[in-house]
Amino acid sequence: MKLDILAVGAHPDDVEMSCGATLAKEISLGRKVGILDLTRGELGTRGSAEIRDEEAKAAGAILGVSFRHNLEFADGFFENNAVTQLEIIKILRKYRPEIVLCNAVDDRHIDHGKGSRLVSESCFLSGLPKIETLHEGNHQKAWRPKQVYHYIQWKDLKPDFVVDVTGYMETKLKAVFAYKSQFYDPNSNEPDTPISSKNTMESLSYRNRDLGRLIGTEYGEGFTVERYPAVNSLGDLI
Repeated sequence: MKLDILAVGAHPDDVEMSCGATLAKEISLGRKVGILDLTRGELGTRGSAEIRDEEAKAAGAILGVSFRHNLEFADGFFENNAVTQLEIIKILRKYRPEIVLCNAVDDRHIDHGKGSRLVSESCFLSGLPKIETLHEGNHQKAWRPKQVYHYIQWKDLKPDFVVDVTGYMETKLKAVFAYKSQFYDPNSNEPDTPISSKNTMESLSYRNRDLGRLIGTEYGEGFTVERYPAVNSLGDLI
């Protein structure tokens, strides 16, 4: 199966919170989308890795992704090295995405920036034919995505472009709140965390609404780029 878009997150729920509406929109347009989680989020204060596994499965089904896979790297302790890069390269070469979306380049959680660099560098290395990888005993061909974009997470980074996601916020929020163990629940007895606050829950809407305001739509999701995206003509810009 070839993918149009592969969205990668250091933890289950990173993708849904940051670009879930964009993915829902792309899927509605007929594009094949997959999600790759680097860790199971096992160091999360609330819930457990097993609970997050089930929540991630439910969230992926809500979005309608073609596949979801977890590499089970060590939450908090994975490194950007040859071992982790090769595991990502195998996925890239298997599914051959045209576009990769990954963690914010700079963020509150140390795994986000680290995951961002790991995925970006793996995308480059995946295009080098002399790096050999195997899938089911067969040599994989080199593959480099055409673009790597970074979604925005906790920090209020300035986007390089914004996607109009009007009409897809409901799907995004349903996918996010499939992670019942992680987000605001007034009846929960688990410890409070930065993302379990009511403010964080509400911010998922008002941050996207504010980006929408800036581009003249109801909702938007922002991304940063590694290199300038090209357009054929000014008419391609809204």
